[in-house]
Amino acid sequence: MIVSDADFERCLAEVLSAPAAPAAPGDAVLPSDSVMWRVHREAALFLGAGRALLLQLAHPWVAAGIAEQSKVFADPLGRFHRTFSIVYTMVFGTRAQAVAVARRLYRRHAAVDGVMPETVGPFTAGSRYRANDVDALRWVHATLVETAMMSYGLLCRPLDDAEREQYWREATRFAGLFGIPHEAMPPDWASFKAYTAEMMASETLTVGPAAREIAQRIFSGEATLIGPPRWFTALTAEMLPERLRLAFALPYGERERRSAARARRFLPRAYAMLPERLRTVGPYQEAMARIEGTTCPPFTRLLNRVWIGQPSMASPFEHRAERARSGTV
Repeated sequence: MIVSDADFERCLAEVLSAPAAPAAPGDAVLPSDSVMWRVHREAALFLGAGRALLLQLAHPWVAAGIAEQSKVFADPLGRFHRTFSIVYTMVFGTRAQAVAVARRLYRRHAAVDGVMPETVGPFTAGSRYRANDVDALRWVHATLVETAMMSYGLLCRPLDDAEREQYWREATRFAGLFGIPHEAMPPDWASFKAYTAEMMASETLTVGPAAREIAQRIFSGEATLIGPPRWFTALTAEMLPERLRLAFALPYGERERRSAARARRFLPRAYAMLPERLRTVGPYQEAMARIEGTTCPPFTRLLNRVWIGQPSMASPFEHRAERARSGTV
C-alpha cells in the first residue's frame, strides 16, 4: 500500500492529537520524560549506525532507491547529517519542526519511484519500487527501533520489560511521522520482535549487487575517504544475522570476534566516564535549553554541527531568518 497525501496528513493529525501529547506550544511530539528521549539522547546509538544501514540496504527496494537516486557517494557526510537531522528533529524538535521535517521526508520519498534494474529476491527486474510503500517504510522504521535498543544496551543499562513496552508505544506514535498508519504496526514489543525475526529470515531481505557495492564502498572508506575503525566494523558484523553478514561479505573471523569482544568490554567503562555534554547529542541539549527557557549554548551549537550538520534543529529558512535578524548573511 502506498501512502497517499491524504494518508500522510491523517497520520500527522493522529500523532499531534494523541492524548499523551503535551499541549504547550513549542513542546515536542513526545514529552521530555519519555523513554524515547532517554534512549535517543545517548551518543551510544551511533554504534548501531552501520547495522541499521545494512539492514535497510538488505531490502532490495531501499538498495535500488539509494543506488539509482541518492547522492550517498557524492556527499556521504551530507547523507549522514540529513538522516540524523530528520530523526533527532522528530524526537527532540518542537512539534512544528517535527511536522515540517516529516513533510520534507514524505516529499523526498514520494520522488523515489522507479523500476528494479535486476531481479533481487522476490522483486523481479522491471517491477516498480516506491519509497512511500507502507511495508518498506515499516521495515526502515523497524531497523531504527531495534538497532537503537541494541546500541543502547551495549553502553547503558538495558531497558526492563515495562520500559521496552513504553518505548514501543512511543515508537509506534513516532512512526506516524513517517506516514505509517497505527494499524500497520505490531501491537506490542513481543509482536515487533516476531515481525523483525520473520523479516530477517524471509527472502524479502535479499542482498543484491547494488546493496553489496554500497556497503563495500562505505565500510572500505572508498565512499567516505576514511573507513570506520576495525572494532566498529567487527561490532556491526556481530550485530547482524549470520546470513546477512555473509551476504554482505563482512569479515567476522577470530580476529574480528576478539576485536568486538574488546570493544564490548572497554566501551561501557570509557563511556561512563564521559561528561553528560559529550554523552548526549546536541539536539537533546538544544531541546533541554528550550524547555528551560534559555538560549542554545555555543558548545551545543557546535555539537549540532557534528551530529546534524547545522547549528540547530531549525530549518534552513529559519536559519536565514535568524541571520537576517542578527545582521549577518
